[in-house]
Amino acid sequence: MKHIVLTLLIITGFTSFAQKTEYATQTDVKYYEEAVYKNDSYASERCVLDIYYPKNTKNFATIIWFHGGGLTQGSKETPEALKEKGYCVIGVGYRLSPKVKVVNCIEDSAAAIAWVFNNIKKYGGDPGKIFISGHSAGGYLTMMSVLDKNYLEKYNIDANKVAGLIPFSGQCITHFTVRQERGIKDTQAIVDEFAPLYYTRADAPPLLLITGDREMEMLGRYEENAYMARMMKISGHKETKLYEIDGYGHNMTYPAFPLLLNEMKRILDKQ
Repeated sequence: MKHIVLTLLIITGFTSFAQKTEYATQTDVKYYEEAVYKNDSYASERCVLDIYYPKNTKNFATIIWFHGGGLTQGSKETPEALKEKGYCVIGVGYRLSPKVKVVNCIEDSAAAIAWVFNNIKKYGGDPGKIFISGHSAGGYLTMMSVLDKNYLEKYNIDANKVAGLIPFSGQCITHFTVRQERGIKDTQAIVDEFAPLYYTRADAPPLLLITGDREMEMLGRYEENAYMARMMKISGHKETKLYEIDGYGHNMTYPAFPLLLNEMKRILDKQ
């Protein structure tokens, strides 16, 4: 009996001393300068982000997450699958078409990324460990805001400092909402300054492209990503990978989140 009591005491003692990571959340943080929000209720509503981060932790990695919705709908979100993994997760809101043009959506995403680079240290994070991801329209913004270096150069940030890009089913040709703005039909493919494919380059951050099953995805979505992967490699980029998730259509986030986390770990282990 004494042995049983002693064992229980030891187990209880270890449990009490075990330090479980606690997380804090800060919501509706403005990522533009205050002047941008003055007399602009739409920017005040949309151009904000939520921060979920591990407390009392230093030099943690951060995942910036852009929601989907075709650049016309949706709102900021912090995916449950990314919580309690030891990382900070930042859900970003951005303005939507038709109230603004697609270029403004990209500008918002870049402003949010710049805010994270400039502020994550205050929360304990390492600005050298910032990853960017998002689904569908969010995947498009992930690529556009970084592959076209001009958006982050506005904030004196080198886009190549991003640790990794992991877009989920992102559009790689000119976004269909841009084509709608121009009165161009969905089936007419265009690659111009509003296409991630326009900015393939050897020196970009590591890129993991993830799509659903090509037979179940949105029109041409797998093929766009496959072409993107091919052209990145031809451009000399050494860290481009493409995953196609069999049996899942466009809403393929559930099986994709573990791939995102594995890619983060792979990159972090090399740092």
